[in-house]
Amino acid sequence: MQLRGALLAAGLLALPMVAGAQPVTGLYMGAGVGVNLLQQENIDSVTFPDGNISGAGKLQSHPGPVGILSIGWGLGNGLRFEAEADYRANKFYQLTESGNPVAAAGGLEQKFGPMFNVLYDFVGIMPVFQPYVGLGAGYQWAFEQNTNAYGGGESINLGTASKGNFAYQAIVGMAMPISAAPGLAITAEYRFMGLAGNRDYSGVATSAGVGSVPVSVKLNNNYNNTFLVGFRYNFGQAAPVAPAPAAAPAPAVQPARSYLVFFDWDKANLTDRARQIIKEAADNSTHVQYTRIEVNGYTDTSGTPQYNMGLSVRRATAVKAELIKDGVPAAAIATQGFGETHLLVPTGAGVREPQNRRVEIIIH
Repeated sequence: MQLRGALLAAGLLALPMVAGAQPVTGLYMGAGVGVNLLQQENIDSVTFPDGNISGAGKLQSHPGPVGILSIGWGLGNGLRFEAEADYRANKFYQLTESGNPVAAAGGLEQKFGPMFNVLYDFVGIMPVFQPYVGLGAGYQWAFEQNTNAYGGGESINLGTASKGNFAYQAIVGMAMPISAAPGLAITAEYRFMGLAGNRDYSGVATSAGVGSVPVSVKLNNNYNNTFLVGFRYNFGQAAPVAPAPAAAPAPAVQPARSYLVFFDWDKANLTDRARQIIKEAADNSTHVQYTRIEVNGYTDTSGTPQYNMGLSVRRATAVKAELIKDGVPAAAIATQGFGETHLLVPTGAGVREPQNRRVEIIIH
């Protein structure tokens, strides 16, 4: 049983990281299609030419199609911002009052417009999927195409007209990165979108014995439950890097020729252990024939490239000063900073890897 457990653990550690383990960084685009469920839409009032006002019930609709295109920018820390253009359409089939059918209905309502969203990706909490949430606000036009209700010899028809409202939405989604195509992810989302306020349309009411008269019809309660599947592509995202093996001591080096000095995160000051290693290098330099001593500084990838270059130089300078203190001639020492290049342990961007925070002393 112990052997089986060890093999299982080794297998789990060997699983490759999926591309989505990396946060969205920089420009990305997305698209989705699906189904929109329009909740019952209230005909709040119908106003006649003589000033009489009457309510007319709630319009029921069939599920309809939805499509969304988006473009955005990820900050690399899970937070991203995007603009989208969307389209929804639902056909009406029934008018109800107090939950009871009172008339047939017809016509088509189409909604479209821009939305602006703020989203947050939860990176690294699931092995394959990457959940995210978001909030959005924007503007939507509700285009009524022959929306009508009829029954009992009476009818109301809104004709063809479009009215706009402020809109808001909440987003819950899940992305599944495609490891074979870095930057590409399949997405599945639920969105709740609502239109604020009322929309007033000009229509025509017709009844037997009265004929047709112009009316003003007020609609409200436009709430949409949207289910989408789609894709997202993050431009310029690098191929994922397999995680380093479990923490292990620094690789063995030739004691008389090469030494590694490690540093704490974002530090250039020497620890007691670092001073011991530098002292060993200084002492051993007197036992071998050498032409020069290289002192090369490095960092991990957790900072910007510019900052890391400066930090690597400061680390190399600190080691040089300690070598001189231990008796090595300053003229024999050459220092150089390489920043986050030449990683000892390959990682992705923004990773605090202890073995990459180092200075290498090479005795030539």
